[in-house]
Amino acid sequence: MAKPTFQRAWLPTAIALSIFTLAGCGDGYDPDPVDEVVVTNPEPEGLVTFDPDGTLEADITWTDYGVPYVNAENLESIGYGVGYAFARDNICILADQIIKFNSKRAMYFGPDRVPGSGDSDNILNDFGYLALGIRDNAEQGFSQISEEAQAIITGYAAGYNRYLADTGVDNIAPACAGQPWVQPITPIDLMTYAQGVALLPGAANFTGPLFLAVPPQQNAGATNKATGEAMSLAPIAELHSEVPDTNPTEAGSNGWAIGKDLSATGQGMLIANPHFPHSGNQRFWQFGVEIPGEMKVVGGSLSGMPGIVNIGFNENVAWTHTFSTASRFTVHRLTLDTNDSEGKTYLLDGEPVAMTRKQHEIEVATGPGTFMTLQRSSYHSEFGPIIVIPNALPWGTDPVTGQQVAYALFDANLPNYELFDHWLSMNLADGIDSYKQTFVDNTGTVFNNAMMVDKDGNTFFTDGSSVPNIRPDAIAAWAENPLYQGLSQQAGLFIFPGDDSGFIPQGTVPFSEAPQLERSDFVQNSNDSYWLTNPAAPITGVSPLWGPVGNQQSYRSRMAQKMLAEGGSVDGKFTREDLVERLIGNRAWLAEEVLADLVAHCDARGTTPVSIAGDASVDISASCAALAAFDGRMNLNSVGAMLFREFATEFRRNPQWVNAYDPAQPTATPNTLLANETVLQQLATAQARIETAGLAADAALGEVQFVERSLPNGMPSGVRLPWGGANNIEGGFNVFRSNMGNDGTVLPRHTYPLLPGSDLSAEAGGYHITYGSSWMFAMEFTADGPVANGLLTYSQASDSDSDHYLDQTLLYSSQPQLRPLHFDNDDIAAAAIETLTLSGASERE
Repeated sequence: MAKPTFQRAWLPTAIALSIFTLAGCGDGYDPDPVDEVVVTNPEPEGLVTFDPDGTLEADITWTDYGVPYVNAENLESIGYGVGYAFARDNICILADQIIKFNSKRAMYFGPDRVPGSGDSDNILNDFGYLALGIRDNAEQGFSQISEEAQAIITGYAAGYNRYLADTGVDNIAPACAGQPWVQPITPIDLMTYAQGVALLPGAANFTGPLFLAVPPQQNAGATNKATGEAMSLAPIAELHSEVPDTNPTEAGSNGWAIGKDLSATGQGMLIANPHFPHSGNQRFWQFGVEIPGEMKVVGGSLSGMPGIVNIGFNENVAWTHTFSTASRFTVHRLTLDTNDSEGKTYLLDGEPVAMTRKQHEIEVATGPGTFMTLQRSSYHSEFGPIIVIPNALPWGTDPVTGQQVAYALFDANLPNYELFDHWLSMNLADGIDSYKQTFVDNTGTVFNNAMMVDKDGNTFFTDGSSVPNIRPDAIAAWAENPLYQGLSQQAGLFIFPGDDSGFIPQGTVPFSEAPQLERSDFVQNSNDSYWLTNPAAPITGVSPLWGPVGNQQSYRSRMAQKMLAEGGSVDGKFTREDLVERLIGNRAWLAEEVLADLVAHCDARGTTPVSIAGDASVDISASCAALAAFDGRMNLNSVGAMLFREFATEFRRNPQWVNAYDPAQPTATPNTLLANETVLQQLATAQARIETAGLAADAALGEVQFVERSLPNGMPSGVRLPWGGANNIEGGFNVFRSNMGNDGTVLPRHTYPLLPGSDLSAEAGGYHITYGSSWMFAMEFTADGPVANGLLTYSQASDSDSDHYLDQTLLYSSQPQLRPLHFDNDDIAAAAIETLTLSGASERE
């Protein structure tokens, strides 16, 4: 039975969405839908879902910078147009992700992510997602999502396939042209992809520990089906011996919702500023959709979101999100039954429970046209799949306690069938109440704090993450247990008992127990916990799994809170122009806090050398002059900005403050530079690093910070674009940095080695920007509708042959700036550069 059709709770004549909430759906625990839905309004107005005659038709208007606006009469046709337009810009990314989450990486690319390295990453990927069962979940869950979601997904797959068929695989983007892994996709492929994305902040980072999870005394990870030859675990264990980073791309963001009390016009305003990788599977893409008289939305979404806007606005509501501090998963310590010599039975409430074993197979390319089949098993408990981290979470004898233990992973997004429905209902909200209702009915924002404002100037914040719902009494008992407190602190993960059924998470924490705040002045977040969403009304009293309370704020949060406290240009209230300036003004909190004192302290040293590590002595007088010329901002012409960043890098490792952090003054402490020898050593170390890189301490930022795209073969293009923007290190708001790690795809790209402990690269001659502000905008509601300025910093298309591969990037490079965003249909028509009426047959089964 499909999830019931939307009843348009966002319209005055409609009924509340809550009447068709699924029993347990979205809480990750019981995906079965209710058998009956009672509709109190017999004739609710609603969207047309599937095209009634089976012929899809969408009008696409591309405006300046290649932004498509899709107009259609039903959701399936909206998906059709958006899928086509997205594929035209970014087909290689989504094709790669479909292969990734369908466990086909090794079949097409061989065992290693880096060929010949022995990292076995593609094998781990394929077995990991089979063990997590996301394809199976997608097949079971598709019928449980709403008809609206089914329609837009089905249309999107058809649009993607239409582009591929019309263009031909040999003529698509050079990065994947002619590749056998670029194939037509199905709605279930997209559903599988969504299930994989939902695991990105959790279980997706545990493919290594999942592969290492073999019973005690076994040492083979997988077996060649034809020969019986075993694959040794030793190399994998060496590469995956530590607790994985659950935010490996350092996803972050800023979000402000400005309410009527702080808005110069008395209407709502918003800053959206996600910080995400500029390449790979977490790229944003801008578009607009309209079903006349029913829905009209403009914004940006992560790759593969089928016609639904993740961050954007309609005529009534604007919304954004930031990566939250909540834990989307828990780890549970199982007590093994010593009567089972194989270690496959654990005790739950004193009773033995046998682990469930699942058998998996993958194909692995061994050469051109040759393959082998690998087999392996995964093991599962009531708490989830078994994992092993050699230096932290064993399966067998605990080296500390001597007990026989195993560890299981519970991910609250395994499965999550509510992503599409949640975001779609947000797109259709008409005010704060209907927006809030989307969180009552769904838990589909996965890992995000959510901020919104409506046109009347009401603001709202909640952490919409999928958080495991462990009973309060169980959490209280855990908090008093020295063993589990120690294990959790040592691993940096929430580790709970696995021998007591009271600790089995009951799906996800309901919205009523999530952090939330409604204000008429502002709500904001810069990736610190929910606690200081608005310092005038701290949020407390929620589960510790949401994140800390009373914690010291990051420098970026301090910058955001300072700018909000300063207010705007109209009697302290903000205009949209003020928001644009705050967004791209490139201020640096640490510079504003310590620069004057640092220069004075530096000048007082004169030419007397400063001793640093390695028995080196550094004359820092040149640094004094560079810092004296530094304007405190990270703009293209900011002299000494690189030197200050490298100083900030050292300072963050060992902060020197006169006044320490005081939880009673979280937005004012710590403060005041402690002028001592350590600070001078930090500055001298920064100067030495810059000189080692062959750079000048007084270089302007635009001379050493740049964007350089890769050629389709992964080699550097040699075209370097100067780049203004700050970094978290110095407390910037508009953040950019170097991310040289895995970008989630196998598409080739070049990287530069970084100097130890820094984002600076001697080989690159500066900072190679690959991460940071991506889809950003500042908007306000007006009597004539929403008005916004924004930018997609890396441009619409990852296709290097596209006219829109670099256009927005060049605009920003010339001078940090935003461009007008189009919402009104007359503006869209005036900015049109291309139109297309796309018509084709539905692929609905």
